[in-house]
Amino acid sequence: MSSPVTLEIDQGLAVLTFNNPTRGNVLDMAMASAFAAAIEQIAEDSSVRTLLITAQGKQFCVGGDVHSMADTTRPLTDTLRVLLEPVHGAMNLLSMFTFPVVCAINGAIGGGGIGLALCGDLVLAAESVKLRGGYSALGLTPDVGGSWFVTRRAGASRAMEIFMTNRPITSHECLQLGLFDAVHPDADLPAIAKKLARQLADGPVQAQARIKSLINHAHHNSLAQHLVAERDAMYASGESDDGKEGVRAFIEKRAPKFH
Repeated sequence: MSSPVTLEIDQGLAVLTFNNPTRGNVLDMAMASAFAAAIEQIAEDSSVRTLLITAQGKQFCVGGDVHSMADTTRPLTDTLRVLLEPVHGAMNLLSMFTFPVVCAINGAIGGGGIGLALCGDLVLAAESVKLRGGYSALGLTPDVGGSWFVTRRAGASRAMEIFMTNRPITSHECLQLGLFDAVHPDADLPAIAKKLARQLADGPVQAQARIKSLINHAHHNSLAQHLVAERDAMYASGESDDGKEGVRAFIEKRAPKFH
């Protein structure tokens, strides 16, 4: 049996692929364990400069395994605990990555798949995407960071609607809401996402890490605090080999060669 998650690392680009298309890449125990192991492997590999998250098949991730939740031989909380602990640990670890994370999503996205789909710094979607909360229809509540990512990207009122009404939302409406950064034809998405991820992997990794940190802390800083952070980041970038190379390349009208 093939792993429900595959991981390839090539020249600084890690590609994590959900690989259980016959079940809609459902977030079951095997998927949770494999996802957590892949994230840990990426965290331990100092060569990784960008992560691309994608999926095989017509559905990115339909959400949690409701059939296992219906198992009456053990308490529902026990089933949820075994599922969520590795996934939430992995999501917390992923949030600490200083390098760019790109998500390329397609087809149906529901439940826990929402957090997996929106965890990227950049989220590219196929036209086929339909996003549906689904939790409250089962008497459950969001997990895998879904309510955090949706609120952060679309605002509290939109997040309330998405998770309270459970109505399906199309890719283009998600784009308008700010949940996605771009929408592409299904056939074009894989190549576009891979090109973007490769571009980021070949970029100035330290500058990208500083940009990511500045943006992630912007909501928590006053302007005065943020100006200090920007100043310090700019000074550090100016002292770096990449900063010096970028300026030289601009003057010499050539592509920079970052380390």
